[in-house]
Amino acid sequence: MRVGVFGGTFDPVHLGHLILAEQCREQARLDRVLFVPAALPPHKREQALTPFAQRVEMLTLAISGHSAFRVEELEKDRIGPSFTVDTLAHLQHARPGDDLFFILGSDSLRDLPLWYEPRRILELATLLIVERPDALMMPEPTLKGQLRLEEDFALRMQAISSPLVAIASRDIRQRIASRRSVRYLIPRAVEAYIQDKGLYQNQTEPEV
Repeated sequence: MRVGVFGGTFDPVHLGHLILAEQCREQARLDRVLFVPAALPPHKREQALTPFAQRVEMLTLAISGHSAFRVEELEKDRIGPSFTVDTLAHLQHARPGDDLFFILGSDSLRDLPLWYEPRRILELATLLIVERPDALMMPEPTLKGQLRLEEDFALRMQAISSPLVAIASRDIRQRIASRRSVRYLIPRAVEAYIQDKGLYQNQTEPEV
């Protein structure tokens, strides 16, 4: 199978996530897309996250009815930071014979050389790069140079075009805390879940 791997905190999942995943599924001809919520993202260690189980429940509600979408909870019991390379290695071991495709934005691609074991990530999966207007696609020679890869290294990348939907989970949380509408920004079932559980009601976001 051709399996897409879409990691993130999904706190909460929103329509931008779903549109991106569907575009990757269609354009890369994926048989399945795995949404992998992170337990402890390395770059968000100081951020208070909604409990893992509730983020999983919101994801499950959001993708209900899509036969190709699944929630993968492999990071639930992981000790320490959720590194992408560990996630991909686990999936490769658990799904021998499947081809893995790692989904990320062109803005995140610029930071890939700073990630933990980036070369190993490229060995484990094809990169599906979702192009963003504020971050041009990094040319293959540039990425190879930054990662100090050999010229004959088999770098597998595919650019994905997607509608520009400027929704961010942080903005959703701020809207809910300010009693503003999030209708049509998140799935209706997720909105109802947030209201029922009282999530994000009194949340204060740190200044950045």
